[in-house]
Amino acid sequence: MSEPLLEMSGLTKHFPIMGGLIVKRQVAQVHAVDGVDLTVHAGESVGLVGESGCGKSTTGRLAARLLEPTAGTVRYRGRDIAHSSRRELKPIRPEIQMIFQDPYSSLNPRQTVGGIIRGPMEVNGIAPPGGRNARVRELLEIVGLNPEHYNRFPHEFSGGQRQRIGIARALALEPKLIIADEPVSALDVSIQAQVVNLLQALQRDLGIAFLFIAHDLAIVRHFSQRVAVMYLGKIVEVADRDSLYERPRHPYTHALLSAVPEADVTAEPRERIRLAGDVPSPIDPPSGCRFRTRCWKAQDRCATEEPPLVRLQGNRDGHLTACHFPEDPTSHGGNVILDPALQH
Repeated sequence: MSEPLLEMSGLTKHFPIMGGLIVKRQVAQVHAVDGVDLTVHAGESVGLVGESGCGKSTTGRLAARLLEPTAGTVRYRGRDIAHSSRRELKPIRPEIQMIFQDPYSSLNPRQTVGGIIRGPMEVNGIAPPGGRNARVRELLEIVGLNPEHYNRFPHEFSGGQRQRIGIARALALEPKLIIADEPVSALDVSIQAQVVNLLQALQRDLGIAFLFIAHDLAIVRHFSQRVAVMYLGKIVEVADRDSLYERPRHPYTHALLSAVPEADVTAEPRERIRLAGDVPSPIDPPSGCRFRTRCWKAQDRCATEEPPLVRLQGNRDGHLTACHFPEDPTSHGGNVILDPALQH
């Protein structure tokens, strides 16, 4: 396989917590991202899933270098940009774009749609054939909006239309990688499928690589070719779509998938894994395996030894798991806590 377009290795981001009334000093730190290893190849769509607060969005912002890592590397096309200056990042910025979660706050309400989409081209000195205004109208048509709405303001559009404007803005610089940070979670359910299908068509037709961040596992399965599962700042499992959804090896992944609604109402109800307790605080994460405080398979080793993210014996594909006692893919989850509502 060719060299990855984006490669994150040992990626870490800690946010300081300051205390003191007169003299401010650091009293603790939030372990938002703690040693993430993940790759995205050219033209590939990679999903990043996990519970709220697990560090998904921070990982996306680190990949786009909107945040500077505390430690680790972010290699884009073989070059480490983890600590590059603004001047060094300038030629790379057009190639890495983001689609933000909230289409209401990510667009400037004082600018017209034309100005919003044309802005990145002006900042980067790009003059497309036919002029920037013609390119803006072309982009509006590509994302399914009326080019004649060029002079309208964001408040005149619905949520789904605003997200399409955000997508058009991301496409304006012809990026090679788009980081989509929960791009449909703020939209009405009836609109989500339209936006995801649009992104999928763009990924297929333009060959753009995607890092698709979401907590909706059904949408990620529809969109992504490969999926990484994140828990409390760490990647716990990475696999291709079919392998992960049909044969999850990490207990946390197994629990997440058990909560996905079943589309077939005539099918026999499957077991629902209910995790005990709350997600530990990222200020003071558990020792060893971070999932051990909620895991039904945890043993003494899990508290003292952090499991590495490795390919398990018998997996011939790129299925990686960070667990000392992984699930047997041929079983149905072993000793789990079932949801009483499903035990009829």
